[in-house]
Amino acid sequence: MPGNSFGQLFRITTAGESHGPGNVVIIDGVPPGIHLSPDDLRPDLARRRPGQSLLTTQRQEQDEPEILSGVFDGRTTGTSLAILIRNTDQRSSDYSDIRDKYRPGHADFTFDARYGFRDYRGGGRSSARETTARVAAGAVAKKLIHEAFGGQVLAWVSQIGPLKASVPRPEHVTLQQIETLPDGSPNLVRCPDHSIVPQMVALIDEVRRDLDSIGGAAQIVATGIPPGLGDPVFDKLKADLAKALFSLPAVLAVEYGIGFGCCELRGSQNNDDFIPGSASPANPQAPPVAVATNRHGGMLGGMSTGAPILLRAAVKPTSSLAREQQTVTRNGEPATIRTTGRHDPCLLPRFIPMAEAMTAIVLADHWLRWQAIRPH
Repeated sequence: MPGNSFGQLFRITTAGESHGPGNVVIIDGVPPGIHLSPDDLRPDLARRRPGQSLLTTQRQEQDEPEILSGVFDGRTTGTSLAILIRNTDQRSSDYSDIRDKYRPGHADFTFDARYGFRDYRGGGRSSARETTARVAAGAVAKKLIHEAFGGQVLAWVSQIGPLKASVPRPEHVTLQQIETLPDGSPNLVRCPDHSIVPQMVALIDEVRRDLDSIGGAAQIVATGIPPGLGDPVFDKLKADLAKALFSLPAVLAVEYGIGFGCCELRGSQNNDDFIPGSASPANPQAPPVAVATNRHGGMLGGMSTGAPILLRAAVKPTSSLAREQQTVTRNGEPATIRTTGRHDPCLLPRFIPMAEAMTAIVLADHWLRWQAIRPH
């Protein structure tokens, strides 16, 4: 099976299945000398892990990372970095009834069509369980871009079903707003518009009790990104970011800037005026050019402008349902199916660290590529 590697200079290769021994990622391109330990990986893995609340799957995985190579005396060596996250709470018997049936909305049929054989336990390689490895790699990428140029990537839930958050200045949202409510309790849906959180929680709980699921959207914002990352033709920054997000399970649409909102505008309304930047003798690293608005989402001609990069991803409702659905067997015979495993009634709360990870991996890769062609 090809297609298990992503990136050019910051390159990740993953392996593992939902019900196998574990998932592993090998990262090439991490510069030497970066302080790194499992403590740097645990926060994002904890945000992704199952069993966080009744709003997520009840599979219990601690997702404890093991750094197998690439770190010595607490710092990266510049050699391949290998990270393992073991599976400890598989219940493969939950899937014995569907080994010869195709789950609607899943990759069961397409896996058989391509390979003629599949791991039916939780979807095998096509399960979202494989994203543990990506999130671990994303934590490394986040640290790299923060130390290299002060970059930060944050994502949050902007929509659950018909409920939409109001966040006028996405670049000002903080991790605390995403993770914690004003009373100090956990923000179960990871939406920074705290006024709509109770409605979102109630809607997810409603569909859970109805043995159903609900979709939504995530907003991703990258700040502190220098202008000039990306390439102008096939390796556009926006193209690589779109591929990265589309590679995540359940993503059905990706847009940046105002996205489809541009369809209703004239050019004079859509363009962002250039204005003098904030560069000064006291702050020579600041860009000399800025933009008055950010309808372009931080990218022009496939390259970053220095404005916040704004992305949105639409995530479909969970396909695995405990209610009866119509399907067929591998032989094409009509059948019914109920998925009895443990599944999220809404994917969005745990999707957030996955989206951050893939965005950070692309930015780390393009920063290294940018460094490779610039005079020093």
